[in-house]
Amino acid sequence: MPAPSFGEAFKVWFKIGCLSFGGPTGQIAMMHRVLVDEKKWIDEPRFLHGLNFCMLLPGPEAQQLATYIGWLMHGIRGGLAAGILFVLPGAFVMLGLSLIYVLGSGVSWVDGALFGIKAAVLVIVVEALLRIGRRALKTGLLVALAALAFVGIFFLALPFPLILFTAALIGFLVAQSSPQLLALKPVDAAVTPTTGAWRQASIAVTIGLVAWWAPVALVAIALGGDHVLTTIGVFFSKLAVVTFGGAYAVLAYMAQAAVETYGWMTPEQMVDGLGLAETTPGPLILVTQFVGFLAAYGNPAPFTPLAAGLIAAALTTWVTFVPSMMWIFVGAPYIERLRSERRLAGALAAITAAVVGVVLNLSVWFALHVLFGQVTEQRTGFLRWYAFDPMALNWKVTLLAAIAAVLAFVLHRGLIELVLVMAALGTGIRLALG
Repeated sequence: MPAPSFGEAFKVWFKIGCLSFGGPTGQIAMMHRVLVDEKKWIDEPRFLHGLNFCMLLPGPEAQQLATYIGWLMHGIRGGLAAGILFVLPGAFVMLGLSLIYVLGSGVSWVDGALFGIKAAVLVIVVEALLRIGRRALKTGLLVALAALAFVGIFFLALPFPLILFTAALIGFLVAQSSPQLLALKPVDAAVTPTTGAWRQASIAVTIGLVAWWAPVALVAIALGGDHVLTTIGVFFSKLAVVTFGGAYAVLAYMAQAAVETYGWMTPEQMVDGLGLAETTPGPLILVTQFVGFLAAYGNPAPFTPLAAGLIAAALTTWVTFVPSMMWIFVGAPYIERLRSERRLAGALAAITAAVVGVVLNLSVWFALHVLFGQVTEQRTGFLRWYAFDPMALNWKVTLLAAIAAVLAFVLHRGLIELVLVMAALGTGIRLALG
């Protein structure tokens, strides 16, 4: 079928951006239904090829897939429209929820809803862990990589980027000699990239880097290198480079940095942020906006708390998504060639396996901080562990988590329904029992 007009595509991308609930799996499924089955703007093989390409990149793969398909249909303006509209509705919703969170603190029904959402988040993270694990851990080597990643980040406190780099290197080396150890499928012969690809990539890199770092540089010049807004810009820019494996993988790195390294928020606030992000359309990585908002809201000088929070939310969203779109414009001309590179596929398979271990670490970290009152980090030599009082188990959250588990794993209720039901139950418990 002929390509749609830009105006028609714009309306469809806006609709997708407003309705893209359910995390990357639900978002990709919705795009497939609309773009492949209903509109027939792209065929099945090219859709899957684009998805494979986006899986190789750091950043939210669903938003990048939208950007790539928009680029296919209408070039640069199509990619920009698709990528921006995929994020913008959710970003505004997340900003509104962040405002309600800080302004509604102490209001019984708001606190109760967040209390119930905490329990839902535990189950959602466990569900993500099982889903990623079933998809990724197909061989003994991949299981071993996941186990080593968990030990490395949970007990040894190794840096998240180091774990990803090591896994990618192992996958890259193993793929050439023993692809079966990584459950790799045969690939087609390499395809020559389109004419002028190097020039396109160079222009995209130049414009992308300037757009990416200009706001961070302006903040640093105006407020100094030690200001919280500068720190936010640099930290989330680094985060944008290591977001392989989806939002759940990078959450552990971000949560521990925001809570333990920078002291921007408490573990409970981090869990609240993830719960709020689960209720919004758009990529789950929008939780970074919530973290940036709270970080500046608590350290606002020379602005008011609200102004500082709004600036930080905009800056965080900018440095999170501009790089993810830049990778698409840089790499899109090479999609066929990248798809056929076995060693890159091996690196991706190994990274995905390591992500399972990282998400397991996130699950344990969240569970300890939500279910028990006081959790302290302890060290014995080079080992890191968490001390807590088993008698301090919060029975209310435990009960809600059990109900959420039944809803998710037995009754198979959807994510949005799960969050809303748990928010209502949390409000009821808080109002009734305090």
